[in-house]
This record gives sequence, C-alpha cells and structure tokens, in this order.
Amino acid sequence: MKFADFIARESISASLRAIDKEGAIREMVQALLDAGRIDAAQYESIVKAILKREELGSTGIGRGVAVPHTKHASVDQLVGTVAISSDGVDFASLDGEMVHVFFLLVSPMDRPGDHLRALENISRQLRNDTFCRFLKKAKNPAEIQQLLDEADNNQFGS
Repeated sequence: MKFADFIARESISASLRAIDKEGAIREMVQALLDAGRIDAAQYESIVKAILKREELGSTGIGRGVAVPHTKHASVDQLVGTVAISSDGVDFASLDGEMVHVFFLLVSPMDRPGDHLRALENISRQLRNDTFCRFLKKAKNPAEIQQLLDEADNNQFGS
C-alpha cells in the first residue's frame, strides 16, 4: 500500500497550530472534513474514537512522530492526512519528545487489512531518517506531497 492510496492531498498541513494532543487530532480531523473525506455529522464521533484509541497507549511512536488512528463505521474507505508542527506537540510520546510529524488514519470497520497495511507503510517509511528529516522541514503541503510521492516510489531506499 502506498501513501497515494489513502492520504487525502487536500487535507495535508505544513502548519499545524494545535498545542496539545486533542487539539492536534481535532485539527487533522477537521482537515479531512474540509477536504470532503468525512461526514460533518461524524466529526465529533471520529475525534472521540481516536482519543479513545490514545487511551490504550500513545500513538506518539518516538523520534518526533505520531500516528493517531481509528476504525470508524462512517467511512467506507481508508482515509488519512499528514500534518507538520514546527513547534511540536506534547503527545505523550513513548520517548517523551515533542511530536512534529503526524499521520492520522480513519479506516472502515470491516477492512482491518487495509488499516494494518497503511500503518505498516507509514512505519516502514518513518524508519528512514532522511524521509523524516525532510518531512519535518517541509514548508508547505506541496513539499509534503512530493515527499510522500518520492517515498511511494522508493526514492528514500526503504
């Protein structure tokens, strides 16, 4: 699975303004709403589902990266977004570091394989230091999209 299969280009943000975990999640879900990828009536329910998943353990996986995610009955296909925070967000990350790079996923309830493949792709790409470093320095959504395209084409060697 590639980023192009699930990242909503129109929702990508290079300037996340949130200063805490819930704010970051709300801002990214709002970006998916603004891009027409989720139903407005489901906004609060999706935010709550992601926060509930966070209660199981932070999706701040370390090295300045978080991958908040959930499965939700209101979506019929996997959808995700990417956001960059230059200041960083306290996301209760496993290593205690501030988070600068976010990948948020919302998956259909009946497609766990897609959910796992997307998480696997994100995890694999984020192990590449060059990819992470460039993402953290991206100045606009077009730069982020270009990096995602390059990762999809294995240009970072992962």
